[in-house]
Amino acid sequence: MKWEDFRQSDNIEDRRGDDSGGGGGGFGLPSGGGGLGMGTIIILGLLGYALGIDPRILIGGAEMLNGGRSPQVQQQPRTQQANREQPNDAIGRFVSATLAQNEDVWSEILPSQKGIKFVAPRLVIFDRVTNSACGTAQSAMGPFYCPVDRKIYLDTSFFNDMRSKLGGGGDFAYAYVIAHEMGHHIENQLGILPKVQQAQQRASSQAQANSLSVRVELMADCLAGVWAANADRKWQILEKGDVEKAIATATAIGDDRLQKSSRGQVVPDSFTHGSSAQRVQWLQKGLQTGNIDSCNTFSK
Repeated sequence: MKWEDFRQSDNIEDRRGDDSGGGGGGFGLPSGGGGLGMGTIIILGLLGYALGIDPRILIGGAEMLNGGRSPQVQQQPRTQQANREQPNDAIGRFVSATLAQNEDVWSEILPSQKGIKFVAPRLVIFDRVTNSACGTAQSAMGPFYCPVDRKIYLDTSFFNDMRSKLGGGGDFAYAYVIAHEMGHHIENQLGILPKVQQAQQRASSQAQANSLSVRVELMADCLAGVWAANADRKWQILEKGDVEKAIATATAIGDDRLQKSSRGQVVPDSFTHGSSAQRVQWLQKGLQTGNIDSCNTFSK
């Protein structure tokens, strides 16, 4: 994937190196003992009750927390200052350039396709642990979007885990992760996230609530594909093998694949992100169409 010559985003908060406490430990892959499976709903009870927001919508990427502890809503400490300067390391520049590509694409296609002005989110790069308006962000949660402060949170050690634990990797696969979280921001701007949260509160069963979460996640996969399709048309960013690597990543993070590896069995009613086949299907649909309306996972 081509990114080196693109502009850097002005919406990066680099909190790496902040003295904000312990925690973390890398991307929380399912484990045989102690770790929560990918299909398990993360316990964010206090936050959900306080704000009336379903945790699956607040933390789209947070199926697991170390020790199962519930994050608390916290104000950012005055002593914790975000670095407003552009990251000068390779991974920081990659994240910033990828975010900028997303901003430029969505600034065009959200107004043209949906008549809505794009308002860019901020992306927080951190290591191990930091604070968000949705509670404490930890490495174990994986990347996530918080609709309360409209920020994406990313510990870039997740990319190392993609290579070593998921068998994925490559610049476009990493960009797909960022674009997926941007997809949640687009869902928020479209008004989908609050509607789904209300529907989940009315759900008659956990399985029904989980099904709504799956649709939200699959739509974000599709919107990531929409970004990539339009970015490639505009700048020819994709190189040989890029799409295959992203598809391999989508396959590896399907709920069925992760549950099978961690539990030895698959429980579809507990899916929160969708099966491998579903994730690949919706990513490819976005890539093929480049159209937001093609990502309506709630019509089926």
